[in-house]
Amino acid sequence: MTDVDERLRRWWDEDARTYDESPSHALGDPVEAACWRAALVRHLPAPPASVLDVGAGTGAISLLLAGLGYDVTALDLSPEMLSRATRKAEARRLRLRTIIGPATGPPDGPFDAVVERHLLWTTPDPVAALAAWRAAAPRGRLVLFEGIFARTRPLDQARNRLTNATRRVQGTAHDHHAPYDPVVLDSLPLANATTLEPLMNAVDAAGWSNVRVERLRDVEWARRQAAGAVLGWLEHVPRFAVIAEA
Repeated sequence: MTDVDERLRRWWDEDARTYDESPSHALGDPVEAACWRAALVRHLPAPPASVLDVGAGTGAISLLLAGLGYDVTALDLSPEMLSRATRKAEARRLRLRTIIGPATGPPDGPFDAVVERHLLWTTPDPVAALAAWRAAAPRGRLVLFEGIFARTRPLDQARNRLTNATRRVQGTAHDHHAPYDPVVLDSLPLANATTLEPLMNAVDAAGWSNVRVERLRDVEWARRQAAGAVLGWLEHVPRFAVIAEA
């Protein structure tokens, strides 16, 4: 494990304590969860296909997959995140296999599909991670759920301040316990991406083929509805599914 991986592990272990207090992390809104469930069904092979969920965190996507009848393996760098995923799976009587490790070190497989949601911006070497997933699913499908989250313009910074103020007034939990370490952030190639192009280039460089993109407008709509009029507008980001074949 690299020094950056170790810093990331410590940060996410600490974040696990409050991670599910953020509504968008836990997918506690039934309409939002249903939209994510529909996206999974649209893009993955039919159950009971074997699916590797990379960066599974506290299990939001893994649990939806397990509930749909998939054979799910949840991989995450953070033991604390996965312990929460395990407890939730047990409470719902769902079968979930968990593995602690970096995104670049998936289990051997073979898997029918690899899925991730909002992970790749946290990865120091996205191409290496995507190539490792292709090796784990040599005849499988890749499904990436991503968004354009970077806010680097002065107007974006003002919007961030207004978002934080609105959250405080409404008593809505922040998405994370603390900002990322600037040294770590500088080592993440996709952290400040303002278009899908860097991600698409990484998918191509890792050897995946037949790449296509779908805008997740149903997920965007559900998140706005769940957040309320003001926060829904302030926090709105374009969300996409990137799908490819090994």
